[in-house]
Amino acid sequence: MANMKYNYSSGSNGTITYNSDIVNSIVTIAVQEVEGVHSLTPNKGIRLYFEKDGVYVDISVIVEYSNSIPELAFRIQQSIKQVVESMTKYKIAKVDVHVQDVVFPEPTEHAAGAKEEQTDDAEK
Repeated sequence: MANMKYNYSSGSNGTITYNSDIVNSIVTIAVQEVEGVHSLTPNKGIRLYFEKDGVYVDISVIVEYSNSIPELAFRIQQSIKQVVESMTKYKIAKVDVHVQDVVFPEPTEHAAGAKEEQTDDAEK
């Protein structure tokens, strides 16, 4: 829970201080806005590294089936970059996306019934 100071030189005499938890929450919101992301990975989720050249984000996600993972990872990177930079004035230096799991849709009753019929037909 470190406080990060950002000196915003707009002619004012003060500084803006961001708690790292705020940036973490902003990244969480940015990821949740991306369609195809099921959730963040528990315990690994988001790691932030504040360096002189910008913020490095390391994120682990669980995605929904039927999404192109490279395209989804790119959309996650773009969402994080756009949201964090617009809300905090921090520069995002790098976003690494780790896909930890894929969630498949629950079988519907109709699909389960059709599968049973195929099995019955195959046995005859």
